[in-house]
Amino acid sequence: MAQQPISAVERRLAELGLELPPVAAPVAAYVPAVVSGSHVYTSGQLPFVDGKLPATGKVGAEVDAETARRLAATCAVNALAAVKSVIGDLDRITRIVKVVGFVSSDPSFTGQPGVVNGASELLGEVLGDAGVHARSAVGVAVLPLDSPVEVELVAEFS
Repeated sequence: MAQQPISAVERRLAELGLELPPVAAPVAAYVPAVVSGSHVYTSGQLPFVDGKLPATGKVGAEVDAETARRLAATCAVNALAAVKSVIGDLDRITRIVKVVGFVSSDPSFTGQPGVVNGASELLGEVLGDAGVHARSAVGVAVLPLDSPVEVELVAEFS
């Protein structure tokens, strides 16, 4: 069976030393991504690497901001995998419309925007102008599986 050619987006990920993982299995009653019209809405993506969270705990306590920033980038890669699972080819993305980042935060931690920059900058690096988006960065008390970060996005495609 012939393998599908690698997309330009996946080539850019490879240049950064990254590859799309298999889509993470949902941890509850939902699907990883849904298409509505010309948009893909992803579920919140945790920073799973090989099926495991590389770190757990609150940002500003057990997890430092730079580690959380890298984990947010991993969440964005996982979100791209979810997008690919429903549209087949990441080169079809015409724009990342919105990113929402959740940061499990120690009560004294106020650097949520810097953490979520990990996801935003990764999307810009791999998608160029199509990766520029609106965004929310929200501090929360706790996330599923004690993850430090979670990222969801809305992508437009053609």
